[in-house]
Amino acid sequence: MSPPFDQIHPPQRLLMGPGPINADPRVLRALSAPLIGQYDPAMTQYMHETMQLYREVFATDNTATLLIDGTSRAGIEAVLVSLIKPGERVLVPIFGRFGHLLREIAERCGGEVHVIECPWGEVFQPEQIETAIRKVKPRLLALVQGDTSTTMCQPLAEIGAICRREDVLFYTDATASLAGNSLKTDEWGLDAVTAGLQKCLAGPSGSSPLTLSSRAVEVVHGRRHVEAGISSGRDRLTDPGARIRSNYFDLSMILDYWGELRLNHHTEATSMLYGARECARLLNNEGMENAIDRHALHGQAMVEGLKGLGLEMFGDQAHRMHNVSAAVIPAGLEGEGLRRSMLEDFGIEIGTSFGPLHGKVWRFGVMGYNARRDTVLTTLAALEQTLRRGGISVVGGSGVGTALDFYSDQALRGHA
Repeated sequence: MSPPFDQIHPPQRLLMGPGPINADPRVLRALSAPLIGQYDPAMTQYMHETMQLYREVFATDNTATLLIDGTSRAGIEAVLVSLIKPGERVLVPIFGRFGHLLREIAERCGGEVHVIECPWGEVFQPEQIETAIRKVKPRLLALVQGDTSTTMCQPLAEIGAICRREDVLFYTDATASLAGNSLKTDEWGLDAVTAGLQKCLAGPSGSSPLTLSSRAVEVVHGRRHVEAGISSGRDRLTDPGARIRSNYFDLSMILDYWGELRLNHHTEATSMLYGARECARLLNNEGMENAIDRHALHGQAMVEGLKGLGLEMFGDQAHRMHNVSAAVIPAGLEGEGLRRSMLEDFGIEIGTSFGPLHGKVWRFGVMGYNARRDTVLTTLAALEQTLRRGGISVVGGSGVGTALDFYSDQALRGHA
């Protein structure tokens, strides 16, 4: 017979892999707040507050800024299934696992998907994407910003202008990058952005914030559908476009639910709303630029410590995300065994990768609530001992010492 929840004691872990991370205790407290009904005026107020808070997080004035109930993949699917009409061309530049995911979802939506690829560990230059857009003539460009599988952060600042010139909608998946790396929705001309709570936003998986430009909203409204069971008969389009192929992820109905009409769509995940609101509130209180700087500081300290231990960093370091780094596993060392030892001996989780990088790199996440000096130093100290036990010669204190030197240097420069 299973024990009740108050007798379940999951092991305490320090989650220093590519995500999820340890949620901020303040977010966990918010999740435990009492439930209220979806028609309660207080619920409506919390939804409005959450929308405004995420406008600050996304750096946008978009009215259509809200949450999708589900993990970050739910947000991705909601945007793609709502923006892609069957048969429309979609361009997906792939530089890691999650570009392949965008491709698959776009194909499932009925899109005619075209891809360009670059080696894992690199990113695209704007002119490469511009050339592909002019060749393919897509309706939508779907591009990951930060791909945790390779730790690379794709520059986006110049791509929005290209898309506007070519009349292409521009969507980016910022699940792993938002709040740890700069993202300026309006300034960069992004038409749709989705994210998740479980990375730099310092929450648990289960809610996907997203924002849509007026251009994207126009496309969604052109496919608007109201369920017969709640329709007044006056709220349907006389000539609706191709119906969105998902009910749950139909953004036309979800916009009606979050908007002034308040047409019921689903029962809002109240606890996740509370948690998502707290994630955004904490970020806004810290200041988005301060949050990004914090991730840059502690992420680089981890990198310096890893190099101090004699590890080689993977990929183009000029385009690495602030919050995730990958170290090449030393020859002769069984990478999964070290990960298991880190977990069993020290309660610290780090990650491997996927596809061509599986078993070749370890990934270290420094993000959200875990983007702190103590977590970085603790991880480096545990890694040093684990490398030693694995037969790797390491100078005592080299990882922690190098990271501490970096912190001291940054403090002198006024960056800490």
